[in-house]
Amino acid sequence: MEIFTYLLDGFSALLGTDTIPWWQPSVVIMSGIMIGIFVGVMPGLSASTGLALMVPFTFGMPPMLAIILLASIYLSSAYGGTITAIAINTPGTPAAVAVAMDGYALTKKGQPGRALGASLLANTTGGMTGTLILIFLSFPLARVALQFGPPAFFSLAIFGLTIVASMESKNRGKAFFTTALGLLFMTVGLDIINAHPRFTFGTPHLFDGFSFIPALIGLFALGEILLNIENLKEIKSSLESFSSKMPAWRDMLKIKKTIFKSAGIGAVVGAVPGAGATIAAFIAYGEAKRASKKPEKFGQGSLEGITAPSAAAGASEGGALVPLLTLGIPGSAATAVMIGALTLHNITPGPELFKNNTTLVYALFASLFVGNLFMLLVGVLGNKLWVKLIAAPKAILFPIIITIAFVGSYAVKNSMFDVYVCLAFGILGWLLRRNGFPTAPLVLAMILGKMAETNFRQALLSEGTWTVFFTNPLSLLLLIIAVISLVWPLISEYRKKKRVEKTPNDAK
Repeated sequence: MEIFTYLLDGFSALLGTDTIPWWQPSVVIMSGIMIGIFVGVMPGLSASTGLALMVPFTFGMPPMLAIILLASIYLSSAYGGTITAIAINTPGTPAAVAVAMDGYALTKKGQPGRALGASLLANTTGGMTGTLILIFLSFPLARVALQFGPPAFFSLAIFGLTIVASMESKNRGKAFFTTALGLLFMTVGLDIINAHPRFTFGTPHLFDGFSFIPALIGLFALGEILLNIENLKEIKSSLESFSSKMPAWRDMLKIKKTIFKSAGIGAVVGAVPGAGATIAAFIAYGEAKRASKKPEKFGQGSLEGITAPSAAAGASEGGALVPLLTLGIPGSAATAVMIGALTLHNITPGPELFKNNTTLVYALFASLFVGNLFMLLVGVLGNKLWVKLIAAPKAILFPIIITIAFVGSYAVKNSMFDVYVCLAFGILGWLLRRNGFPTAPLVLAMILGKMAETNFRQALLSEGTWTVFFTNPLSLLLLIIAVISLVWPLISEYRKKKRVEKTPNDAK
């Protein structure tokens, strides 16, 4: 009951305090949501970049308004990333890659409104769920998160890589090939232990490896455009060709279990420092496909395939705030920026924060609820606008996408080399897709490969033996889950094949 009292005080604080006028908190939340959506939509801008750019603007603000503004930006950036992922197959954030697989497939069927609506509803539901978990389970989740050392992080990365098996059931061999290709690209750069150059060919630009954002933009945005240009097929471009109609409530209610399960996955994974929304989205996607009654629909415009990663990404933001607020440990790059901003306002995250600044903490929790509701409103009202942008003539749309891709790539490090990386990966994405090779596993491998190598070598250096991956209980549990994730789709396909073979015999 004490939590509800504090939460009520938090909502009261959003209506104004002795030093803050009643209208300022609402304006700050709305501004943060709009900025966050813009940050998510723009390829090349991440949540951490958007937060870092906005920190100077918080200097003159009261601490409560400052943290609410930054939290609102963080909250909505995940949804913003799904807009371009669904509309033009250009994920605005790495987590939106999982949404693009089914979201863009639905857009090509002329139903972008349905895909955008499903993503919006799942993201806000996940955000609400993540906030509730943050409020009621902060300290238990923080204790679990602290158990993750290098062995457990390595096993978590391996678990993420095994999701490839469930992502591409029809082209599993090709999916493993692109996964291996992604792991190969990940090895480019300075060795993480002794800083020895690997596959850099003497080019200083490659000392940090391939920049992930330009590679992501090239694989999806440029690859899709090159594929469309090559096919030279007439692409419908009139407004009537695309429907802005939102998904029916009955369709969303049918997959409510998937949405809430994915939200739970997102909150838990988000609470693990270093894991983040991307891993949460892919794990939720893989689990949704494994548990689905129609797994063959995934990749072809499945609402489950859209809502699972969207809900997980939305919930992971609340989860990432768990170690930040309770322990002072950043769960992601974005929350690391938030820690810096809190310090600037003389606020120290940790257990004492809940005792010394109770009103501020619960005002933050209350702002997450309000922010999700406002994001839902903006998404519903903006649905027709996004669809109109999609329906623009391709002769106009394609040059705009290419321009955004190159500008976004350049903006990451202000380097033309990243533009060349974007172009090279665009050509690679086109070659892979025209030959039936999926690109999502390549992205997943580039994300998780570095995490796997870093923690594998750290575990060996600290423990001196590879058996630590099996003697550490959490690491062993994750490895067992990884094996099940890899083998289960094969068993399911074998059983299905046997049933199909048995049916004609029974008929005789």
